[in-house]
Amino acid sequence: MSDLVVLSHLRWTFVWQRPQHIISRLARDRRTCWFVEEPLVGAVDEPVVRTEEHGRVTRVWLEVPGPERHIGFGDPDAELYETELPAILGGEDDRTVWLYTPMAYNLAQRIPHEILVYDVMDDLASFKGAPAGLRFAEHQAFHAADVVFTGGRSLFRSVAPYRPDAHLLASGVEPEHYALERPARREGARPVAGYVGVIDERIDLELVGGLAEALPEWEIQMIGPVVKIEEGSLPQSDNLTYPGSQPYERLPHVMAGFDVALMPFALNEATRSISPTKTLEYLAAGLPVVSTRVPDVVADYSMVVTLADDAAGFAAACSVALAANEAVLRSRVEPLLRLHHWDTIAARMASLIRAAAEEKRALGRGLVVASGSRSDEAVEQP
Repeated sequence: MSDLVVLSHLRWTFVWQRPQHIISRLARDRRTCWFVEEPLVGAVDEPVVRTEEHGRVTRVWLEVPGPERHIGFGDPDAELYETELPAILGGEDDRTVWLYTPMAYNLAQRIPHEILVYDVMDDLASFKGAPAGLRFAEHQAFHAADVVFTGGRSLFRSVAPYRPDAHLLASGVEPEHYALERPARREGARPVAGYVGVIDERIDLELVGGLAEALPEWEIQMIGPVVKIEEGSLPQSDNLTYPGSQPYERLPHVMAGFDVALMPFALNEATRSISPTKTLEYLAAGLPVVSTRVPDVVADYSMVVTLADDAAGFAAACSVALAANEAVLRSRVEPLLRLHHWDTIAARMASLIRAAAEEKRALGRGLVVASGSRSDEAVEQP
């Protein structure tokens, strides 16, 4: 029941993804859970730390004055956290501090804690606009963390040289959330191919535009926020729409309107190590999925996802999917959904953190205990 303090580059109120799924579950068994975000620019005259309750999670963020800009944990504008945050969190020293960005490593060291967790959900240093010191901070976090998790196979392989005891716990799904029967398509209605997620440098915009051109009788929906790229760079077509963000609660209803789900990822440095959460979400919604050859998708889901390389391949796959047998797809998908439930993943993480804390206490008492190591069960996921 100790406190949990999460330092994240993502906002609790942004797209609901790995941090929200995991932390909302771990918070149930914690005395207090704080989710500390990167600073943001607000209508303030001087920096101020704000809090907001979201169930058992308390969201914390620092608002600063000035022009609109991105402010990371390592920026000088974030320094107020170092004095204000310990006062907000209190003096407990048995808490767990959890990193989602290594740029918060120095701040983590200012917060008394028993266990430091680093959950590597992305190769952030490969993303557009990554700060210059991120790789160095990453190595500091690898060295200091008591427990390291990785969110996919490719990430695990990149982390293993620094932390061979890291645990591979790929992202999961909440199948019951998507258990919504899809209505039959109205006669004469356009079939719909849709994407749900962040639209940024990881999306192959040329492929998306080409797909809309190749399937003029279809509607292509790209649902989600546009981040780090100019909206003017988005391809335009009469049958291509950008409805914007949708809350997690609405996603089953949004996906119920799709005939085919899309993962049109570019194959670049930013996608080399991704393990898209949406793969299992699409499958849980009963949708056929067409994806580019993202390495983790190929390794883990090629038996249930159609792989294509370009707009023509996506168009052909979408057309075939309309006639696919949904019962056959469901029979292949259901075992995957049971294996990768977020409840199972969060419980495994909690168990590994408890084991690390017990080992640390035992070592502090001078006892000899077996070192916790990466289990085959954690690594060998399909």
